[in-house]
Amino acid sequence: MHQSVRDFVTDNSGVTIIEYGLIAVLIGVVFIATIGSIGTNLDTIFTSVSTKI
Repeated sequence: MHQSVRDFVTDNSGVTIIEYGLIAVLIGVVFIATIGSIGTNLDTIFTSVSTKI
């Protein structure tokens, strides 16, 4: 019993999975924010061109 508790406490394999998950979420948030910003800028450019035409 003590050995299985000790193994559970010292097991670090789940930590790596959590870290990779957090990195993936961070990359996704940055990607979505960047795409949103580019979309807004493109909308402004197309509106400006449309107005000038």
